[in-house]
Amino acid sequence: MSGTPVTNLNTGRKMPLLGMGTAAFPLAATELVESSIVTAIELGYRHFDTASVYETEASLGRAISEAIRRGLIGSRDELFVTSKLWCGYAHPDFVLQGLHESLKDLGLGYVDLYLIHFPACLKRTQKSFLVNKDNLLPLDVKGTWAAMEECQRLGLARSIGVSNFSCKKLTGLLAHATIPPAVNQVEMHPLWQQRKLRECCTEKGIHVSAYSPLGGKECLWGSSAVMDSVELKDIAQAKGKSIAQVCLRWAFEQGVSFLPKSFNKDRLKENMEIFDWKLSEEELQKISQLPQQRFFTGEKFVSEDGLFKSVADIWDGEV
Repeated sequence: MSGTPVTNLNTGRKMPLLGMGTAAFPLAATELVESSIVTAIELGYRHFDTASVYETEASLGRAISEAIRRGLIGSRDELFVTSKLWCGYAHPDFVLQGLHESLKDLGLGYVDLYLIHFPACLKRTQKSFLVNKDNLLPLDVKGTWAAMEECQRLGLARSIGVSNFSCKKLTGLLAHATIPPAVNQVEMHPLWQQRKLRECCTEKGIHVSAYSPLGGKECLWGSSAVMDSVELKDIAQAKGKSIAQVCLRWAFEQGVSFLPKSFNKDRLKENMEIFDWKLSEEELQKISQLPQQRFFTGEKFVSEDGLFKSVADIWDGEV
């Protein structure tokens, strides 16, 4: 599928471990997103991560068409495309509609991976990161996951999974699942290493994918703390690498996939140059001892009258 390493999902599908993220806030100009994706394909990227709420699906679709037109790839089948079901569509009766809308925006017949974006539900079809807490509803996990399974059976999604699910929420989903999630996409970087969750997912045969692997400083929830880390800077200088490369190499050595977002050609290229060197045991030990902090708390989903009365309720204590 690509020159970068791949993992085999529990569906038997292969997923490139390095993907290009497309979430940016404020939103980037569509022309920049499109041209950056075409550049990424030219550089060898084959995995692209989007979501309806990112408003980048249409840009990704146009970029794929342009890459095919230019002969950079022979067909869409050479790519691995991930999209996500936003909370406003996380109702058993709206899952298929949400996926059909995403496919229409992408201009594709299927996605390789479709994820429940967050373990929460909003009033019907609300599509915005600006969550009105009055619109929060309990998530019908059993019914919503059954609809996700139908998406896979219909061939509209080659694999299905979740995002931002704790160990406890995964266990609850698996109690009802006929098809287990292939992936759990979560915040993960050297300052939030997700050891417990990774162990849990490994036991259940679920692949972990890391969003904001550099700390997500350009996102609504992100922080510059990862890129400002003195310890990571020391390792990078000793290696003759960038801090970003150290973070991505660390993620690779943890056995997860990772989705750095960049619309800069030099950084896109730099992100690919992590597969021909290693971190030493001493360096890995140093990283393992870094203080831990979750940047995306999900505070916007907390409501006294709602499903999550505290941040701890969202993550089931994994904070």
